[in-house]
Amino acid sequence: MPSNEGHEVRRILTSAAAIGLLAGMTACGGSSETPSGEGQAPSGPIELTIATFTEFGYEDLIKEYEAGHPNIKITHRKTGQGGPHHQDMLTKLTAGSGLADVHALEEGHISTFIDKADKFNDLNEIGPKDLQSRWLPWKYDGGKAKDGKLIGYGTDIGPLAMCVRTDLLQAANMPTDPASLKTMLATWDSYFAAGDQFTRATGKAWFDSSSQIFNAMVNQLDTGYINRDDSLAIESNTKIKQAWDKVTGAAKRGQTAKLTAFSNEWNSGFKQGAFATKTCPSWMLGVVKKQAGPENAGKWAVVEAFPEGGGNWGGSYLTVPKQSKHPKEAAELAAWLTAPEQQLKAFKTTGNFPSQVKAMESPELLAYTDEYFGTTKVGELFANQARKVTKAQYKGPRDGQIQENVTSPALAAVEQGASPEDGWKQAVDGAKKLVR
Repeated sequence: MPSNEGHEVRRILTSAAAIGLLAGMTACGGSSETPSGEGQAPSGPIELTIATFTEFGYEDLIKEYEAGHPNIKITHRKTGQGGPHHQDMLTKLTAGSGLADVHALEEGHISTFIDKADKFNDLNEIGPKDLQSRWLPWKYDGGKAKDGKLIGYGTDIGPLAMCVRTDLLQAANMPTDPASLKTMLATWDSYFAAGDQFTRATGKAWFDSSSQIFNAMVNQLDTGYINRDDSLAIESNTKIKQAWDKVTGAAKRGQTAKLTAFSNEWNSGFKQGAFATKTCPSWMLGVVKKQAGPENAGKWAVVEAFPEGGGNWGGSYLTVPKQSKHPKEAAELAAWLTAPEQQLKAFKTTGNFPSQVKAMESPELLAYTDEYFGTTKVGELFANQARKVTKAQYKGPRDGQIQENVTSPALAAVEQGASPEDGWKQAVDGAKKLVR
């Protein structure tokens, strides 16, 4: 899933009926005669629960799994936002009861739970064997605890591209051909320089919110808010401050629409043409399409480029807490849902880009287009962007909370009139309170 903010409204890209990919595959599913996790044959159907947030594209897949496993009954618990989902999960983990058999974790929050790896089953022990090669190496590694225990199967990733309103650029007498757009998006300096040109010509905003730009910039760095020894890096990592200075400087020059991501005003901003560019991890395409509406079809384009090359923003994992009474069956369900065939179907439904190598090499994915965004092969585009990511940024404890509850409010304060220096102090002080 998408990043914490990006996960708040998940992607509706096209109809789930777009393809029929290897229907009925159960390569990772368990036999209908599999005993329960307690070692005794069940007297009736095994009841499993799965808890996700926003949109994972699992509704039809769960029905498919039940049809192929008549002894399994699945209840899907879905929350609307990632923040409350993870807070509820942490509360139930501490209480020792109430968690689902399969529980989703977003990449920005997984570090909080990796510290509690003893509360989760090791999927290498209870799940189907020899699955490691299924995923991009950095995605697989992101689901491991420091002792090597695998607590999560990877679902999606969020390779970064940029979405642009070509009609607004044309109104500013700016080029919209692919080569010119790639040059414009080569670096953050060239991106913000283009923003100055656009705002001078139109008086309109270049991007939606400072936090959406800043989050992408931080996610590109080798080290984010937390060092690998779990110490706070927001002050020692000078590249974070450099990113802060660039985005707040652009905001003070009028480039931001000052819209809080996923607010009603932000949603309306897509329809009203309130900004000309949007950071677009793959899952954001569904958000753009839904919020901009059919009246703006053909006006948004996706560019196979992103300042400084690319990066990843978003993605999730499926875990099996030790609270599960049927851990083996839960692991088999999680493995099946994260198999390449199922992740391709989820991509068709929600735009969640697969983290599985076989799925990324699929002819169906590489040829995939969405007429809303023109003739661009968006599947191939994001596969190319994903290959630019060679390792995952370490997400230490409280990383997601720093982004959601510290830097985003501090950037909003700057947009509302605070100085960049005061905003930075607010961000650093807030991060220090979370990570001691």
